[in-house]
Amino acid sequence: MRDTPLSNCERAFLLQAISEHKRLDGRQTYDYRNIKITFGTEYGCCIVELGKTRVLGQVSCELVAPKMNRPTEGILFFNLELTAMASPAFEPGRPSELVVRLNRLLERCLRNSKCIDTESLCVQAGEKVWQVRVDLNLLNHEGNIIDAASIAAIAALCHFRRPDVSVQGEEVTVYPLEEREPVPLSIHHMPICVSFAFFQQGTYLLVDPSEREERVMDGLLVIAMNKHREICTIQSSGGIMLLKEQVLRCSKIAGVKVAEITELIQKALENDRKARKEGGKFGFAESLPDQKITALKVEKIPVDTKDVENKAEEIICKSEPPSTVNGKPVVWAAGTAQIGEGAGNAWGELEESEEEEEDDDDEAVLLIESNTVTAGATKKNSKDVVMVSDDSEEEEVIILQPGAQ
Repeated sequence: MRDTPLSNCERAFLLQAISEHKRLDGRQTYDYRNIKITFGTEYGCCIVELGKTRVLGQVSCELVAPKMNRPTEGILFFNLELTAMASPAFEPGRPSELVVRLNRLLERCLRNSKCIDTESLCVQAGEKVWQVRVDLNLLNHEGNIIDAASIAAIAALCHFRRPDVSVQGEEVTVYPLEEREPVPLSIHHMPICVSFAFFQQGTYLLVDPSEREERVMDGLLVIAMNKHREICTIQSSGGIMLLKEQVLRCSKIAGVKVAEITELIQKALENDRKARKEGGKFGFAESLPDQKITALKVEKIPVDTKDVENKAEEIICKSEPPSTVNGKPVVWAAGTAQIGEGAGNAWGELEESEEEEEDDDDEAVLLIESNTVTAGATKKNSKDVVMVSDDSEEEEVIILQPGAQ
């Protein structure tokens, strides 16, 4: 299933708003959406929310044989999945071009930039090394997947702890988390991607484009940078020609945004570390707002059954006596009776068919043949209608009021 395309009116409206430096969500040109980072109960599990775009990151590790050309280095693997749960535009099965492009960009941003010390993942040279796998799942798609995925990946790697190991001769012992404290990864820096969307062949640009803005953009520029303003990777897509001044301006903006996001990640890690150390509440369930109902639970209130009779007598004494009701039936006609005042007719008005039947029953036609004159009398609504016809075929209607002769 493919996503529903934008209409010409929507496209023209978005482009007109961008040309006037306005965005649908009220942000300014260089503003990011709200970023929320939440860690799970296990190490290496986190959810990043960039506006309504949500990415789940999970880090795992295992002991494997190293590569032949790098016997003393560990292995770092990234996998980003776009499922139909995030958007109907993503179809299961063979990876699309978008998935391949995003995975390659993540590998260049995090693995090729040497942000993690892979030599520290070596257990036995040429025999066993740690393979760290980062699985990213897009839970909801609302634009700018690569930025949210890069934040989730680096946050999960910083939060992850691998089991401690010991080597005695050729024997390798892996200790569970209950016996020894897990060991964090050695991370040198934190590269983060910042996306810039260009419109009208580079005339206008926006930071952190939304899903609708991505549909009408002409090109996209992604800059991966750390807080030291070191560019880790840069990628341009869409076939637009950018000037040197535009790239330099984007790099300066990216440096500011990366510093803010890095501080936010470090603050989230520090809060999680304090909660675990002090024995407080942590995890996804604890991060839910208290205003939302997550379970239906009714507390039982004990009922006091003492002195029920005395309380009932007090209530009866304080209550007002019942009003007098005429219980004698009123006979209006033979075979009928009425008790009390009664109420109005609740059956509604009669239908047309019933009214016609009643009208037919009330009609009385009297035919008198005398000197070729026929007279008919009908009684309707307390009025007498007399129809007289003669040989001249002229009709005359005379309406007599009740009581008239």
